[in-house]
Amino acid sequence: MKKLAVAICLLVVSLAAQAQFEKGTWIVNPSISGMDFSYSKNDKAKFGMGVQAGNFLADGIALMINVGADWSKPVDEYTLGTGARFYFNTTGVYLGAGLDWNRFHWSGGNHQTDWGLGIEGGYAFFLSRTVTIEPAVYYKWRFNDTDMSRFGVKLGFGLYF
Repeated sequence: MKKLAVAICLLVVSLAAQAQFEKGTWIVNPSISGMDFSYSKNDKAKFGMGVQAGNFLADGIALMINVGADWSKPVDEYTLGTGARFYFNTTGVYLGAGLDWNRFHWSGGNHQTDWGLGIEGGYAFFLSRTVTIEPAVYYKWRFNDTDMSRFGVKLGFGLYF
């Protein structure tokens, strides 16, 4: 009986979320709590934050831009990028990919600029008609310095207008 109740609840949430992934809907996805935990060869573990925003160009397909900053020692990192998300049906499950530009500043004064390719998979869990919690897994591959490539998990919030 419990499994049936959970299945019905998920179906109702999926039907309510359907309108949020339609053409013309705007999405803002901040990681305002700094809950971005990741691993790379250089800095082992770090915490950061960022914001993504975009628009659904077609049902289930959103074009996104992102900005981010991380002031972890010994490297400060600034990010600017673009990408897309594809939402499967109306369930909230999505895959995303994008290209970003990073500027790295080390505490010794050295700096480096690098391009990267990122992929992510996540789930938009609707708390209300317009607010989501969005856990995701991602991988960011750096073109010039693979030591700066990063695998991680993040927890963000989504606002759908």
